[in-house]
Amino acid sequence: MDEKRGGEHEERVNRAFDALHEGLGDRLSEADRETVERLRAAAAGRDAEGMKNHLRSMQESDSWLYRELTAHPDVAALINELAVWGF
Repeated sequence: MDEKRGGEHEERVNRAFDALHEGLGDRLSEADRETVERLRAAAAGRDAEGMKNHLRSMQESDSWLYRELTAHPDVAALINELAVWGF
């Protein structure tokens, strides 16, 4: 992957997660924000295994947050792309 495509991917991830944060606003606790930020970092780094682990943990412990993530169109698209990469 060339650097330009990597930068475009990171920008896309940041836009998607920034929009998610705006939509969820005050409903996110500090712990929820940290969880979402770990997921953002894994997505930006194209870390499919990290995404898988964070999503699994989130689904088990914070089902409302998992539902919000998968319902957000841009974040859901990123999750689907990473699924194609192997999970």
